[in-house]
Amino acid sequence: MGQTRQIALGLVLVLAVAAIGCGSAGGGEGGKHPDYAAALAGSPAPLAALHRQANQLLPGGTDAFERRIAGLHGYPVVVNVWASWCGPCRYEFPTLQKLAAKYGTRVAFLGVSSEDSKSESAEFLEEDPVPYPSYYDLDGDIKESIGGRGFPDLAFYNRNGELVYFRPGPFAKQSELGEAVQRCALQERCESG
Repeated sequence: MGQTRQIALGLVLVLAVAAIGCGSAGGGEGGKHPDYAAALAGSPAPLAALHRQANQLLPGGTDAFERRIAGLHGYPVVVNVWASWCGPCRYEFPTLQKLAAKYGTRVAFLGVSSEDSKSESAEFLEEDPVPYPSYYDLDGDIKESIGGRGFPDLAFYNRNGELVYFRPGPFAKQSELGEAVQRCALQERCESG
């Protein structure tokens, strides 16, 4: 009985640590997010169309994703490749929420929910909403098409729809994520990825 009890206690401890590491609070924000309606009021039509699709998981794979990028001609695009089971993705989501609210009238934001179940992705977006849609990418085809290697990944497209910078993996500091969006999307000063 003593050994069984120790194993059970160890299992409970492992599950508790996993729940904390993969919790839905989005990096400790407790589900709070900006007032997107107020922040994004007056967005140009192509960006407003993205905002109307907030939190949706869009079908269509790589072809639909590439058509969307082409359709956003004239606007820089920030693409976040994420998965609901990815701890670093969850950690970066509150920063992306704030950046999308701050710059979403000038910059297009898109997500790619990759290698994840549709129901888990939808549940995560319900808990941590963003003002833009994500393309559902079960097999990782979209992720692979932009050079994705892990999670999270961030891709920057210029106003002509050209991939100009790709950032694999999480940022060490959330301020670096904000600086990358400022530099790459607004100032269009990115090194080739």
